[in-house]
Amino acid sequence: MANTPQSKKRARQNERRFAINKARRSRIRTYLRKVEEAIASGDQDAAQAALRAAQPELMRGVTKGVFHKNTASRKISRLASRVKSLG
Repeated sequence: MANTPQSKKRARQNERRFAINKARRSRIRTYLRKVEEAIASGDQDAAQAALRAAQPELMRGVTKGVFHKNTASRKISRLASRVKSLG
């Protein structure tokens, strides 16, 4: 348990950041799920549209420190190749 004022403040900051990052991660996963669902349905146009919507969200997660840059790039690359293979 936090005892010093500094550690109490850090605990509060960590809670706040955790909540914000959790919301961001959830939002990004929602966009990724929409791409996955479009791929599963076999609709290339819908999948491309969903991927275009998901890309900036993923990269925003990188700038906010939720994901590593290479992780986001890898996810985008793999999704893009799967969308491309639908056609």
